[in-house]
Amino acid sequence: MANFFTDNDDLLFQFDFWNLGALAKLREDGFKEAGEFDYAPVDEADAVDNYRRTLEVVGDIAGDFIAPRAEDVDLEGHELGDGVVHYNPLVMENVKCLGDADLFGFTLPRRFGGLNMPTLVYSMANEIVSRADASLMNIFGLQGIAETINAFASEELKEKYLPRLITGEHTGAMALTEPDAGSDLQRVNLAAAEAPDGTWRLNGVKRFITNGCGNILLVLARSEPEETGGLGLSLFICERQKAIRVRHIEDKLGIHGSPTCELEFHDAVGYIVGERRRGLVTYTMALMNGARVGIASQSVGVAEAAYREARDYAHTRIPFGRAIETFPAVAALLVEMKMLVEASRSLTLDASRVMDLENVLLEKLEKGLIEGQEARDVKKKQRRFKRLAAFLTPVSKYYASEAAVKVTSDAIQVLGGSGYMRDYPVERYYRDARIMPIYEGTSQLQVVAAVRGVTSGVAEGYFEELDGDFQKPLGGLAKKLRAARTELAKCIACVKAAGSEYTDLYAGDLVDTATDILIGYHFLRQARTSHRKAVAARHFISRALRRIRMRTSNITSGDQNVIKHFRMLAGEPSAEE
Repeated sequence: MANFFTDNDDLLFQFDFWNLGALAKLREDGFKEAGEFDYAPVDEADAVDNYRRTLEVVGDIAGDFIAPRAEDVDLEGHELGDGVVHYNPLVMENVKCLGDADLFGFTLPRRFGGLNMPTLVYSMANEIVSRADASLMNIFGLQGIAETINAFASEELKEKYLPRLITGEHTGAMALTEPDAGSDLQRVNLAAAEAPDGTWRLNGVKRFITNGCGNILLVLARSEPEETGGLGLSLFICERQKAIRVRHIEDKLGIHGSPTCELEFHDAVGYIVGERRRGLVTYTMALMNGARVGIASQSVGVAEAAYREARDYAHTRIPFGRAIETFPAVAALLVEMKMLVEASRSLTLDASRVMDLENVLLEKLEKGLIEGQEARDVKKKQRRFKRLAAFLTPVSKYYASEAAVKVTSDAIQVLGGSGYMRDYPVERYYRDARIMPIYEGTSQLQVVAAVRGVTSGVAEGYFEELDGDFQKPLGGLAKKLRAARTELAKCIACVKAAGSEYTDLYAGDLVDTATDILIGYHFLRQARTSHRKAVAARHFISRALRRIRMRTSNITSGDQNVIKHFRMLAGEPSAEE
């Protein structure tokens, strides 16, 4: 099989494009750990070489070991017996292989056994694993649990749990949602009561928990029973124990290799993470940012796999004496799929980069490594990156997950009847992709989160930063993007004047327009070093401008029929009220 890193020209291009050396210099804090850990880099070039070599290892394992097993994992799933999930042996072999290669703990400190690599590199690794088996990423990609423990838990809890997560000996899960509290986490009611010994006892039910059978659970629970909102919630670590019972594995459309569990807690012992009352507002929100980018990476991986299958099939399928790739309708479909994959990848890596910058600057401030005017300047930068991350993380998750559904569906279309059969993996890719616009926050919720960045000026500020002195022939495209920004500004003024309900109605059009402009700038900047990207930029921007004109017309139309005449247009519900 191929190496899923080195066989991907665009991923290799992105690896070189995002200036990982500068990011390594910030993250490594003068490379002072080089003398303490034999695998720590000594300078920027050494760090980037480490990143590349690590991704090559991930690529080898994904291509040679994980991908050939994905179909069997999908067909077999996992088993539940007496409240305990018994993992598919193939999944555990995959986890062991990744653990033996020291690939858990990607972004965690070396003092616990981690690799201390940027989120940007980790996102590339998540994409590679997802291309091989999207369901496995739901175990490999849950390293954000360890990041949350590292960021907010006590030193005692870090030393107890992080080494086990980093070796892959133990897997983790985020136990957030409940039967009556899905996306609205403020309604979480799983009860947490402090015991005399300082531990906590947890009671209640969690539902739709990805890898809920993991050994180490981060559990959102209500520690303040008198407080009904989010301020009554705290975050806890629970180890797998008899007091936590898996009462159900969900029977799902896809990602069968990832057990989605319903959990019962009966006086389960837990340890509080950080401070009381900050479980949702601070800790879970930080966890969700990483989860969004993780799902975006997963989406890119499965879309890449589906595109490749469709591209190869279109090249070798020869009805009527010619390959179907030569038919304009099929060619257009394949090009659109390829653009969606590359745009999603660029967005996801940009969001990852900004998260890295936000976090590394915050760490410097919290450690008191800088002071005076420098500290004030860094604090200002850190806040800017935080605002930008709050825009880019939902945008990347929204765009990439919707793109994955589109690409995998179109892959089935390219293969025709064969694509609908299990003879080819594209039907599995589609089934796996369909969850991605749903879990870790639906696309509609991502739009709600992202639109604030559009209407507040965060997006426009970033566009201005990305703009520059683009020479011919790129200068003409840059001018068109500036004109699109002017139209977006008019749309923002229009919805603000019309009120919040009107803004909510057209939030999707606003976010889609801002995203098209952002991707256009990504292609333009990358086109400076790649002729192919220049061709892609012209193609993408020309089509994006047509989409933007249509959305501008919608937004400024004043049409509120959906709000005013909802029941008449949608009809009455069939169920009795």
